[in-house]
Amino acid sequence: MDYVAIVGGLVLAWTLFPYVRWLATCNGRTKKLPPGPIPLPLIGNLHNILGVQPHKSLARLAKKYGPMISLRMGQITTVVISSSAVAKQVLQKQDLAFSSRTIPDAVHALNHHQFSVVFLPVGSRWRSLRKILNSNMFSRNKLDTSQHLRSQKIQDFIAYCGKCSQNGQAVNIGQAAFETSMKLLSSTIFSKDVVDPYANSGNEFKDVVWKIMEEAGKPNLADYFPLLKRIDPQGIRRRAVKLSGKLFQQIQGLIDERLEQRRKSPNCGTTDFLEVMLNTSQEDPQAIDRIHIEHLCQLLILQDLFTAGTDTTSNTLEWAMVEVMRKPCIMKKAKSELAEVIGKGKIIEEADISRLPYLECIVKETLRMHPPVPFLLRKVDQDVEACGYFVPKDSQVLVNVWSIGRDPAIWEDPLAFKPERFWGSKIDLRGQDFEVIPFGAGRRICPGLPLATRTLIVMLGSLLNSFDWKAEGNIALEDLDVEEKFGITLARSRPLRAVPIPLN
Repeated sequence: MDYVAIVGGLVLAWTLFPYVRWLATCNGRTKKLPPGPIPLPLIGNLHNILGVQPHKSLARLAKKYGPMISLRMGQITTVVISSSAVAKQVLQKQDLAFSSRTIPDAVHALNHHQFSVVFLPVGSRWRSLRKILNSNMFSRNKLDTSQHLRSQKIQDFIAYCGKCSQNGQAVNIGQAAFETSMKLLSSTIFSKDVVDPYANSGNEFKDVVWKIMEEAGKPNLADYFPLLKRIDPQGIRRRAVKLSGKLFQQIQGLIDERLEQRRKSPNCGTTDFLEVMLNTSQEDPQAIDRIHIEHLCQLLILQDLFTAGTDTTSNTLEWAMVEVMRKPCIMKKAKSELAEVIGKGKIIEEADISRLPYLECIVKETLRMHPPVPFLLRKVDQDVEACGYFVPKDSQVLVNVWSIGRDPAIWEDPLAFKPERFWGSKIDLRGQDFEVIPFGAGRRICPGLPLATRTLIVMLGSLLNSFDWKAEGNIALEDLDVEEKFGITLARSRPLRAVPIPLN
């Protein structure tokens, strides 16, 4: 028997299967996939999005094939949505059918997907954890209670900028905001600054978190070819397991430290997230136990970085500063509002946000043009029909938020930064207006949205109201570029380094 011929035939059949299946589904009368380019054997349509800007590549394909297209990403059927109308259909009207999420192979490190609000399927465990987060961290009352912690960290941020101003030094806006937001988040969870730059443990904590983000942001062949998951050809999962283990040990140490404090002083008066979780576990061990608390604390740190926390805040703040600095008329208008409402040179508080509508418009316009996460990731667990097309079981669904925010059918002059377009508009960011959904919509809307928007507006307003700004190296403001770097979040390709100038 010719074993070489048999093996060759099997390999050929396996590589041609995606192409044959694509032809069958596209030509079928009752099960018609959304339109899209013909996939190649083995790689599918990966060649159609090769490059460093896949969100732009997919936007170009949408212009050719329509607002709902299908691709083969290796072995994975992928449906890409690039219009607000189709996004509303799948994220609102068919939300339950599209409520699951694709789990990247790197996330399987230490089985986080079994404890994660982001990746758990919608069910009793997911609802229980979501309720815990909403009630004990992101509710209005909890955010109001912890407001003083955020205020102090933002004052420290402005004080750092003040020192740079005295010395004529530039501030790396994104990095400084990232570290400030990490301190803010760790204070909210642990009542402790776990990223203290003057402590070795703080630097280690920050480095581990950053490396985990880098690994999770790398394109992974195992995500496109499930048969490769066992061998982990790029070593991404192995490195993620090692890094997550280090972070896990640090979090376990923080929990042990708190338990010892509680043993010595049962009524310590701490009201942070960890304390609330330990109290909940003590009252009802079935609701949440020590293992869940450990995973939840780590996931809060990582997922908040990935979605509506530190990385979102730092990237969006950097984009907002770039856009405002490039448009002196916008800078002047924002400063005038701040001076009139708050007083020139003062740090704003969260209670002032409702009195600063133009500042809110700047933030909305920034999130429209520069959403922190370019794609909303979903998955279907069963065959689904949407907008007249067939979406097969286990398909990955990408909602191109970046493309929707720049859709000329929705936005007049979409590539221009115009905060005034939101003046008097009822469009908000809470997932009901699908023209701009940077935090998602439906059941899977990011729970950290209230915290992110509060922090972002206060940080931006405080920077604008405390200093004038110029680009490092006397670069003309209009020459500041707006090139993007694709990753887990959509960051600026080159960090913004700006010199704070004392106010007259």
